[in-house]
Amino acid sequence: MIWLRTLVLIGLWAALALAIGLLVGAWQGWALLALALGFHLLWRSARLARVAAWAANPASAPPAAVGQWDDVLAPLYRYTRAQTRELNDAREALRSMLAAAQALPDGAVTLNSELHIDWFNEVARDHLGLKLPADRGHNLLNLVRSPEFSAYARQQEWPEPTLVRMPHGQEERLLMVQLTAYARDQRLLITRDVTQIERLETTRRDFVANVSHELRTPLTVLSGFLETLNEMPADALPAAQRAQYMSMMQEQALRMQSIVADLLTLSTLESSPSAEPQPVNMSTLLESVRQQAEALSAGRHTFVWEIDPALDLLGAENELSSAAANLLTNAVRYTPDGGTITVNWRRTQEGQACYSVRDTGIGIAKRHIPRLTERFYRVDRGRSRAVGGTGLGLAITRHIALRHSADLHIQSEPGKGSVFSIIFPEDRIAEG
Repeated sequence: MIWLRTLVLIGLWAALALAIGLLVGAWQGWALLALALGFHLLWRSARLARVAAWAANPASAPPAAVGQWDDVLAPLYRYTRAQTRELNDAREALRSMLAAAQALPDGAVTLNSELHIDWFNEVARDHLGLKLPADRGHNLLNLVRSPEFSAYARQQEWPEPTLVRMPHGQEERLLMVQLTAYARDQRLLITRDVTQIERLETTRRDFVANVSHELRTPLTVLSGFLETLNEMPADALPAAQRAQYMSMMQEQALRMQSIVADLLTLSTLESSPSAEPQPVNMSTLLESVRQQAEALSAGRHTFVWEIDPALDLLGAENELSSAAANLLTNAVRYTPDGGTITVNWRRTQEGQACYSVRDTGIGIAKRHIPRLTERFYRVDRGRSRAVGGTGLGLAITRHIALRHSADLHIQSEPGKGSVFSIIFPEDRIAEG
């Protein structure tokens, strides 16, 4: 089309020059033709310059009125606009995918076939200790120095994930990692932190083992006595010895009953929702706890009571009574005869309510304090059984504190006694 227009235009100029030549003379006609052609070339050069300027920035609208170039520029501009829209859509999709990958709860690392890092999200950076942009392009095996991971990554296929232990500050983190192939010789590494799951599983195993151990001793005693009594004639034992055996059997049965009761209490606290808070008269509640503690002490200890009678709580009375009694009976059990136990119920300077039990007992080493609220955890197993505890009292107390938005604090030092405190927030105080 463009060439046809050019030939027509040239034909028109030649016809015009021939006509002028016939009228005014041959040389004047050709001179006029040359002048016209020169002007035409300048005009076309100006149009071409406008087209060249647009070609340097095709995102803008093409120039108008550029002659035969109009037929070229219009479809080219439409094509450029379509390509620009597609490119913008692709960029937006890529940004969305990267944002989604960053939001994953698991770590993600993209690698080439030689395990060189292309990209990773924030979770993977935290899990594996990677850095951007310094680690991009580096071999992952040079950065994650774990024999288990190296052996796993060098396999030809990865049908199952594997567990890898990684240092994390002063502790150790357990990661489940899974490699998979995608696209053309690309690799995707997924990491998941399963440290808490492992801890829960360890706690479950320890719990089962501890329950079995705690119940085995009284069951063994009961079974031994029952077997002895069953094999002996009715009149083989003196009445006093038979009474002693029965008393010991009853003691062991009561111990098992206490363990089962505490286990049921703990299960209820963990599985049931908190009850609607009700006003609890704490002075009356603590008076009942006082009678239990003094009966258990049987005059072997000195009690100091510092109770604010006007300070009441919003909560569950039976749970608060259990928590208060657990702390106080522990103090009685672990304080030697002649020791002093101070019970304090007061409002703190910060406006909170604090129940604390201070004793002059044997104290607890610092390394044991973080584990005291674990089920069946005992600093001294032999002494704990001798004083009659089930090993569940502090675990129950901790759950009760949590259900009342309170904190359980433990301060202790060997040979200097202990202080166990439950601090309730201000909004748990019942305004009288």
